[in-house]
Amino acid sequence: MTTTVAPSRPAALRHRFDLDHYFVYVGFVLIFVVMAALLGNQGFLQPQNLLNILLQTAPVTLMAVATVFVLSTGEIDLSIGAVVALAALVSAVAVANFGLVAGIVGGLLTGVVVGLVNGVLITVLRLPSFLVTLGMLGLVTGLSQRVTNLQAVPSLDEYYNGLFGTGSLAGISSLIWWSALFVVGGHFLYRHTRIGAHVLATGDNERAARVSGIKVDRIKIGVLVASAVAAALAGMLYTGRLQGATYTLGAADLLTVIAAVVIGGTRLFGGKGSVIGALVGSLILGMLNNGLILAGLTDSEQQIARGLIILIAVALTLREKKQS
Repeated sequence: MTTTVAPSRPAALRHRFDLDHYFVYVGFVLIFVVMAALLGNQGFLQPQNLLNILLQTAPVTLMAVATVFVLSTGEIDLSIGAVVALAALVSAVAVANFGLVAGIVGGLLTGVVVGLVNGVLITVLRLPSFLVTLGMLGLVTGLSQRVTNLQAVPSLDEYYNGLFGTGSLAGISSLIWWSALFVVGGHFLYRHTRIGAHVLATGDNERAARVSGIKVDRIKIGVLVASAVAAALAGMLYTGRLQGATYTLGAADLLTVIAAVVIGGTRLFGGKGSVIGALVGSLILGMLNNGLILAGLTDSEQQIARGLIILIAVALTLREKKQS
């Protein structure tokens, strides 16, 4: 006769309510309430201000979704901020000289090339992704500064601007549609397909994943290409919304994206992540940035706040790793 031992009450309660799992959602509500209480008179709760938060976080959300996949494999991509600027400039120049289709292809192809180079160096030469993408960050930043000799490039094509920033569909901004597409598609791939399962298996135990037949190198190259393409598309969204491109676009996005993803529950060491959490994390940072601006803080003070958020998020992730 087999006897089943019921879990202790504390263990059962921990299973039913994992505070770490809900941390990002609780944090979102608390921050929203605090911002509303402190900055309500400065217009924080105005519908247009809340809409601006959604619009401003759209490029970060796209990159955050892709970064969930990268971190879940146990790798990291530090070049995304630089890819934003280079893709934006390439796309803007191509649109001005060759038309809409060439601009779209040129911008996306920039991301594909950077992602492939990162992926091949990491998987074929077995180089650490931290060092590879750090070097790519410097290389792409230099290219961004050289491609137009530090000059901004205006985006005058109304179809391009409408598709990637100023347009709307059914009364909803194209930026929000792009965010929704990435979040819904990314969540489905991550949670309900073989690709997502292989990504998680690779990050959880790469050796076991190889033994089980998962093409680990192909998975890593795929997520790095996706990361660079998402960054390229983010640069195109900046271009469409601002109606112009410059080499400074995306300069501060790397820290913001990593913070959003880690706050959202993705483990820095691989094997666990959340696309929905990354979305909420990006919205939290968007609210904080918006609130700091309304409160009159300087750019340097905003950078300090952003850095503190990253430190707290990393500390929580490290604690979770030790407990697992």
